[in-house]
Parts: sequence; C-alpha cells; structure tokens
Amino acid sequence: MIRYPLAQDTIDREDVRRLIQWLETNPRMTQGVVTLEFEARWSRWLGVAESVFCNSGSSANLLMYAALLASGRLANKKVIVPSVGWVTSVAPAIQLGFDPIMCEADPDTFALDLPHLESLLAQHRPSTVMLVQVLGVPHKMDALLALKARYGFILLEDACAAIGAATGDRKVGAFGDMASFSFYFGHQMSTIEGGMVSTPDHGFDQNLRMMRSHGWSKDLDAETHRALVKQYEVDDFHAPFVFYEPGYNLRSTDLNAFLGLAQLEKLDWIVARRSANHHIYERLLGDRFRLQRYESRALVCSISCGVLADDQEHRRRIVSALVAKGIETRIFSAGNLGLHPFWMNRYGKASFPVADRIHHTGFFLPNHPSMSQDDVRHIAEVVLEAGR
Repeated sequence: MIRYPLAQDTIDREDVRRLIQWLETNPRMTQGVVTLEFEARWSRWLGVAESVFCNSGSSANLLMYAALLASGRLANKKVIVPSVGWVTSVAPAIQLGFDPIMCEADPDTFALDLPHLESLLAQHRPSTVMLVQVLGVPHKMDALLALKARYGFILLEDACAAIGAATGDRKVGAFGDMASFSFYFGHQMSTIEGGMVSTPDHGFDQNLRMMRSHGWSKDLDAETHRALVKQYEVDDFHAPFVFYEPGYNLRSTDLNAFLGLAQLEKLDWIVARRSANHHIYERLLGDRFRLQRYESRALVCSISCGVLADDQEHRRRIVSALVAKGIETRIFSAGNLGLHPFWMNRYGKASFPVADRIHHTGFFLPNHPSMSQDDVRHIAEVVLEAGR
C-alpha cells in the first residue's frame, strides 16, 4: 500500500466547487476567452511578454520546434539536446528532421554540462540549444547566457518540471527565446492535462499560435493576419480557413484554462511548500548522498527530490526499503536518454559519466505541497537507514 505517493493532485475540492459553479453557467468550453485570460495572467506571473496554452507539456515542446521551422530564422537544423530530461524534449527534433547532438549532464544541476556544450558549439555551430531545467533546480544561467551571446544560438528552455523555480529575481522559463511548461498531474500546478509556451518574441508567438491550430491565421493578431491575407491574395470569404503552415491541433480548452486560473492563485504557496520540503531533504541527506547542487541565489521548486545512490545494488536496497514502507519511488527522470532505444537505434549509444550515473543509480523521493515536514523527515530516515 502506498502511504507516501510521489505526487498529489493540486486540484482540490475548492477548485472543483468553483469549476462546477462555472459549468452551471453553461459556458462555451472550447478554446476561447478564458484561455486568453489564462495566457495573459500566466505571462504576467512569469514576467514574459506572451504565452500560448496547449494540451500538454509534450505538445509545448513540439510547438517550439515547429515554430522554429516556421520562423525561417534557422541557419541550420542542428540542435544540442540534453542527455538527462524527458523523451519529448528530444523526440520532436527527430520527428521534424532536425540534426540532434547530445550533451553530457552537468555534475551539479544535471542540466547541460557547460564545458561539453561549448565544445559542441565550437565544433558544430548549431542554430539551436534545448535546455531542460532538471526537476526544478535552476541551471547556471549566467554562464549559459554568456555562451548564447558568444555563439548566437536560439535557446529553447524546457521548464516543464520547473514551474516556480528562479535564479535571482528571474523565474525559470523567462530565459529562453521560447520556454515550455507542463500542467500535468504531479507537476507544480495542474490543469488535468495542459502545457504552455512562453516567449518574449512576438514573431515566435504568432508562429506558435498558427502551428497550434491547423496552420491557419484565425488566432493571430489582426495585423499579422491581414499581412498574410494580402501576401497570398486571399479573398474575404476564404480568409478564416486558409492554412499557411502544416500545423497541428494541439489546443486545450477553456475548461482546462479555468482550472489554470485557480491554480495560479495558489501557485506561490505551492512553490514555497515544495521548496521547503526540498531543503529538508538536502539538510538530512546531502552529507551522505549526491543531490543536485545549485547557485546560492537560486530558488528550487522540485516536483520530486532526485537522489543518486552509490551504485545499482545500493539503489536496489534503498528502493526495496522505500517500497516496504509504502513510499513511492521511481528512476531519476528517464535517466540518460542516450541509452534508450529511440536514440541508440538512430545515432548509437550516447554514454557520458554523469548522465550514466544518473541513469544507473538515480531515484526519486516524494515532494508535493500536501506533505508535512514530518513526512519528509520520515522518508529521509528510511533512505538513510537503508543506505548505510
């Protein structure tokens, strides 16, 4: 029996009560005005100009890659991708014909290893870099942005598991040319299913909106829509249903957006609770186990606390103890993506010291706002006892 789940739903009874009241007004639930309000309020919370709501964080990543292609700004289709992340941080690059080049994991944050990244940038001169902010632990952004300035790449920032994390006064997801977020169950906030792409760039925003909805211009601003109509000499009757790009249908709904608005009201509280739990794990486990390290001015907001055991047998012993005590666990993210068949079958094995250790010895501990500090201490004690 699971007594301490890895995740709990952040949609509570009050959220459901408010949703029922809204549904009783018989609203139109497909994408509409509530979605626009959610996008605007999310952008204000994040501190970025524009945001596009979609049906999942995975779709958000797909939209970023697709919007890049539609933008016409790429000098080449080479993209640096992380070894530690989730498959949908990398899969769209493969699906859309990019040339992905895998990077080792940083020994501290487990995101892109900066010396390896710079060597890949110098060797391959890619147009794009995909950064995953691993588990809500901010990466070394000053150093990464210095590389961006030096090499001129477009930065895609996967913040799907990092909502609320920050470096100084700048939230994670506000660093990239485009950034993705996930509102899936178990993440920092939930819209049941849902995702967001945020960008400071209006051109990317318009490409994202077009690719999200079939490749048409109905969701674009009036000026961009009129320019396309004029460019392609479209008559007024056809104008709403002309497809300018081979797009998708990755829209979410106003129902999901309504939940998102309620989640935003308590998001800062959720961030504080997750951060406090993470610091307890650090204090109790940090001297014995390898946990992610980060800059002093960083705010961590982890979806789970990631821990590295000494070796595979050590991890097996700890995991067995956790399961026996009803504490849910799993492997660290997807481990090293370069060791998965989807990558090896196309590019061969990508093996790196840090990423491989995460793959073979990493595991997750629960972290969510429903947990008490006593819960966190109990879980840490089980890990310490089993890990002697």
